Amino acid sequence: MFKDFYAQRGEYIVISAEQASRFAKGVAGDYNPIHNPDARRFCVPGDLLFALILVKFGLSRQMEFRFTNMVSADTPLLFSEADNGELHVSDESGKCYLQVVRSGETTLDETAIEAFARCYVAFSGKNFPHYLKPLMEQHGVMFNPKRPLVIYDSMGFSLERLDGFNPNLALTRSSLDVQGKRADALLEFSIESAGDAVGVGSKKLVVSGLCHYDASEMAAIVDEFYRLKAAYEAA
Repeated sequence: MFKDFYAQRGEYIVISAEQASRFAKGVAGDYNPIHNPDARRFCVPGDLLFALILVKFGLSRQMEFRFTNMVSADTPLLFSEADNGELHVSDESGKCYLQVVRSGETTLDETAIEAFARCYVAFSGKNFPHYLKPLMEQHGVMFNPKRPLVIYDSMGFSLERLDGFNPNLALTRSSLDVQGKRADALLEFSIESAGDAVGVGSKKLVVSGLCHYDASEMAAIVDEFYRLKAAYEAA
């Protein structure tokens, strides 16, 4: 699963800029410029780290992910489990990029894991413009159009079961807590399988460098998003 998006080098996983960018666009539908291989502040999508955690350690009924640092391209990453059961993604110097707390039943079934990972990543990739633009417009704020910065802070979910799993995620509630030049966006979602409610979850994003909402500037950013999307799909 997802083996095309990383390379295994001994005990470490290495993700190139090209692999990370292909995952962002091709799997998540995420055209954030920060995931372009030539981006000055390039970073590996947090959703790729999320997917690889599930591949390596399985899908648990309760999981909490906290992203603590941004991962640069070609950083050797160690995926490990601590004595207390916490999962960590760290580099060779011990710098931690992702912490995961989990509990409850765990499945290693590849079909269930891939279905949930792809379903969540497709949902998560819609951060902008689908979820964030209406929130920012409602509150009269937006990120700096010349330097848009949206950071993946954390996410978590709770599942009632793991068997007979064909998940679908839907946004149930969204909110934006503005604090000066930054804001916390909370996206809450339901998880269904074959029409039955099987879980709930939420995702937190941090939007930095806030300024007053400018409809024309935002329209230009949205147009660029769809231009990049069309160009990728055409290629």
